Amino acid sequence: MKSLFLFCRPGFEDACAAEVSAHAGRLQLPGWCRARPGDGFVLFTSHAEDGGVCLYNRLALDELVFARQWFVVLAELGALQPADRIGPLLASLDALPEPVRGFWMETPDSNEGKSLSTLAHKLEHPLRRALADAGRLADGSPLWLHCCLLGGDHLVVGYACHHNSAPWPGGIPRLKMPRSAPSRSTLKLEEALLRLFGDAVDRYLPPGGRAVDLGAAPGGWTWQLVRRHQFVTAVDNGPMDAALLDSGQVEHRREDGFRFRPRQPVDWMVCDMVERPVRIAALAAEWMTRGWCRHTLFNLKLPMKKRRAEVERCLALIETRLTKTGIRYRLFAKQLYHDREEITVALIRPPP
Repeated sequence: MKSLFLFCRPGFEDACAAEVSAHAGRLQLPGWCRARPGDGFVLFTSHAEDGGVCLYNRLALDELVFARQWFVVLAELGALQPADRIGPLLASLDALPEPVRGFWMETPDSNEGKSLSTLAHKLEHPLRRALADAGRLADGSPLWLHCCLLGGDHLVVGYACHHNSAPWPGGIPRLKMPRSAPSRSTLKLEEALLRLFGDAVDRYLPPGGRAVDLGAAPGGWTWQLVRRHQFVTAVDNGPMDAALLDSGQVEHRREDGFRFRPRQPVDWMVCDMVERPVRIAALAAEWMTRGWCRHTLFNLKLPMKKRRAEVERCLALIETRLTKTGIRYRLFAKQLYHDREEITVALIRPPP
């Protein structure tokens, strides 16, 4: 199996392709990428016959910033007939290492992909029945089948392990905008916490914790923290949502987020300020190295050009400063679905 299929945000195909190619080269598994602007995916093909599966087994999805989801390609099927798309799909599964726990019928996050969503939904029931009849489903399997429609007659089929993939089709969580949240930015923090911690989120944000939200107004990220029973210092010269201030869990400090200093260390510092990414990266590193927070989660707003280079510059700055102080941490950096021209970064210390 030579290829990997990677879902990404439309417009970031070049960054995604460059990133996976760099990792492949580092692991001595070079290849080439098919990456067209606006497609919402990248297809990496190794020079080695088993290079795709080898790269998947040696690389973690969390090491890739611009890939939301990925899978090892079993087959790319073209010229499918409307009367029987399932038959060729089943025939392509002979190379599966074992039965799968389940499957996703996916489409890229592009205009063309969205136009195929109805067809993808219609194919789910007959595919489930066909997989069961063929003995391809097993509850205890670590594998998940991916079937990505690229056209009405064009399908890419593959598999991924549940421990090395995102927990949602295409890497996209289906989140609803809460009515009481003051801005849609709240979904960015919700997705980040789900992607980072899943069901274990309360372990890292236990009730009664203390957090600082830099650049908080009108309170989209503060709302998420209050929802999880945190006491929040919201730092922003702009106005905060009145209901949040009435909650009794929010102190509004009308100060510059770059100048603010906490009276005592807090559990979390979060930040979604619109500023040059290297300045935000330096700010987050300062909060960690000075011990002002235990964990931090922030967004880096990327430039229109040289996005990957800017990401590497910012992450290198953070790693250099934290390494000098000997701080143990986990770094997570990902362009999430609810991010736009930005990525989400988290620095997480091991739980006590």
